[in-house]
Amino acid sequence: MIENLFSLKGRTALVTGGSRGIGKMITQGFLESGAKVYISSRKAEACEETAAELSKYGECIPLPQDVSTVAGCQELAGKVAEKTGGKLDILVNNAGAAWAADFDEFPEHGWDKVMNLNIKSPFFLTQALHGPLANAASADQPSKVINICSIDGITLNPLETYSYHASKSGLIYLTRRMAARLVQDNIVVTGIAPGPFGSEMNRAARDNAEGVAALTPSRRIGVDEDMAGCAIYLASRAGNYVVGDTIAVDGGLAYARLPSGGPASLD
Repeated sequence: MIENLFSLKGRTALVTGGSRGIGKMITQGFLESGAKVYISSRKAEACEETAAELSKYGECIPLPQDVSTVAGCQELAGKVAEKTGGKLDILVNNAGAAWAADFDEFPEHGWDKVMNLNIKSPFFLTQALHGPLANAASADQPSKVINICSIDGITLNPLETYSYHASKSGLIYLTRRMAARLVQDNIVVTGIAPGPFGSEMNRAARDNAEGVAALTPSRRIGVDEDMAGCAIYLASRAGNYVVGDTIAVDGGLAYARLPSGGPASLD
């Protein structure tokens, strides 16, 4: 039993925002664990290049798509259903955006872009793929939906990222609400709240790794296997009984931000 507990052999996954950063880390982990993975991103060239790069680990197929609109989510779901015969074992809602601006200058388009991609799209893409996820699911082996949240939905980042904070905290609670409904169809919904991983989304960790590491209880920023490990756990049989929870993968940074926990700013 234990030897197959974390295996994804024979399973099919879709990872949005899979061409870089957290999505790419998760995709490689899934591939190395035996899954067939479709990756999606808004930029077709980047999507195709990453799929070609990761194909050395397994079957990685690009499906470029902008999922910032309901129509885009439905179009991607249609492509996936067609290619998979109407069954999907794992969905990772990772595509996201951030926006920072002073309170008095924060623009409406910065609000709408982030909220649409970070919280609206995970809901409507999951809704559009409800059928394929249910078709692949059973009581013994449920399908999985993993929402990529953020520790900024748990504690405050010192940056003025108003819509990002709101969207990620909302996604954590949306994960719970979706989990309560979809578990009825043998679909398990969970979340991951990444902390300091070097990426385009987290330029502080990428460009100032030592400074961020100094504020993190684990004294380092996250590496690819940290993120892949948590995602594999939730996607595999090992995580079948984890329903609605969001796991912080942050080296303890969220707790360090709390008033009694330690430093709270990169300043």
